[in-house]
Amino acid sequence: METTDLRERSDDRGATTVNVRCTGHVRTALGTPRFEYTFEGSDLRAFLEALFDDHPELRELLIAETEADATAHGWARHEGPLPGTWRKNPEGEQTRAYARVLVNGRFNEHLDGLDTDLEEGDRVSLLFPFIYCC
Repeated sequence: METTDLRERSDDRGATTVNVRCTGHVRTALGTPRFEYTFEGSDLRAFLEALFDDHPELRELLIAETEADATAHGWARHEGPLPGTWRKNPEGEQTRAYARVLVNGRFNEHLDGLDTDLEEGDRVSLLFPFIYCC
């Protein structure tokens, strides 16, 4: 399977240190719920690429390579247009179904996607909850 290189649009304005919080499968893979992480660059794209270089297993946990990987199945159908404004990250920049990346408590889809600027000390949360059924 070919993986998307997220670095294509990242700018490099020096190093940035962020506080990382992890839940569920991400926490299990890393063995810790929180840590500080310093990376070269200043956006979410640069952060994720650096983190994936250090922890390659996280790419498959978090990033959807196809639209099907990003879509949860079994949601109730809604006839007609959905209320409100809905945005998605472009294909290849979406999280897997149920996985999410947040910056300071806000989903990256509600910010600038992977182009979201990160400041020194920002909190980046990597969520992939444990889901059990029946």
